[in-house]
Amino acid sequence: MNKRLFVLLSVLVIASMALAACAGGGGGGATLKIVSSLPMTGASLTQTQTIVNAMQLRVEQAGGKACGGKYTLTYEPWDDASAALGKWDPAVETENANKAAADKSIVAYLGTFNSGAAKLSIPILNQSGPLVMISPANTAPGLTHAAAGLTDPDEPTKYYPSGVRNYARVAATDDFQGPVAVNLMVALGVKTLYILDDQEVYGKGVADSVNQSAVKAGITVIAQEGFDPKAADYKALMTKISTSNDGGVPDAIFLGAIVDNNAAQILKDKVAILGDNEKVKFVGPDGIYTAALIEGAGADVAEGVFATTPGLAFKDIGEAGKKFYADYAAKFGETKEPYAIMGYDSMGAALKAIEDVCAAGGDPTDRAAVNKAVFAIKDFEGALGTWSFDENGDITLPYFLVGQIKGGSYADYGTFTP
Repeated sequence: MNKRLFVLLSVLVIASMALAACAGGGGGGATLKIVSSLPMTGASLTQTQTIVNAMQLRVEQAGGKACGGKYTLTYEPWDDASAALGKWDPAVETENANKAAADKSIVAYLGTFNSGAAKLSIPILNQSGPLVMISPANTAPGLTHAAAGLTDPDEPTKYYPSGVRNYARVAATDDFQGPVAVNLMVALGVKTLYILDDQEVYGKGVADSVNQSAVKAGITVIAQEGFDPKAADYKALMTKISTSNDGGVPDAIFLGAIVDNNAAQILKDKVAILGDNEKVKFVGPDGIYTAALIEGAGADVAEGVFATTPGLAFKDIGEAGKKFYADYAAKFGETKEPYAIMGYDSMGAALKAIEDVCAAGGDPTDRAAVNKAVFAIKDFEGALGTWSFDENGDITLPYFLVGQIKGGSYADYGTFTP
């Protein structure tokens, strides 16, 4: 090898080493990956697709960069549902959490949608960094705090084996949602109530909260009953309910369930046996606040149904919220799915934490640093308004939107507080 060729090769080697160093942690080529784990198979897709869209929108608005362009942001939406179950699948969610724990380029895990899924993934990610989770939708209180009569004695401690919290959420919880639903029913003149639940963590949890609050409010709870989500129909159940109120119908039925668990069939059989939703009120939580319920049951059958969901009526959101809906409509078309804005602020919180780590001179590839920054978020100017995470990881906005199905879609009925 001649001397000139040797010198040239040496220069090229040194240059390639320099470029590789720049691509490492803290350099311009470093990548920060954020993933979401949500059911993208099944009826919940009408809700979760808008969440994913909103998260993508927020990353695009950041230009796909963080910390003054030093880092590239990537976002991957993962499905935690399976075709076999037609809804979220415990095995798939567990697999997702383990995959995220092993991929050190992931600095935030946005999810889950179902509270039962969160119970599985929080402990896995808690022992890996910890890797922070931010949920746009979970409402079971025991994930973050104790609630008398609604949570297990070892909740929430059992979800955090490292002793450090790594889970936050932008959705207000069912110990608030139950009283909101009851306040609504009191305003509607409900005196007697039959409660159904799908026997899942979320569905039974919100039903328990409604039961507890209804008793306190003086509403007679005739019964709370779990139903089989896989049943072909619910005519026998509705026939039983039709005479449950001293031989007559109750004033209302509350359904604690996700839409995937045959909620539309329950509604169809309820109307067929008990009458329309003016005669016997039909009230549910955020799990049925979706167009999928209307599509499954039919607009005429669904007319008049009430549902609650974390968030605000459109008239009550601020300019940032209105801008979000305008930006979303421009890219994806208009949406009335209430969880879209929650997805936007979940991603917004993750990006703020990353920026705050950089501003403090830290390393945003450090999971522990990002997790700590999430819990330090205070007075965040999000699409939902100005909010903070408390020490438990709960959002400081206990507001709920009540919607009523009118003319084939949910219409804002108003913003309610517990």
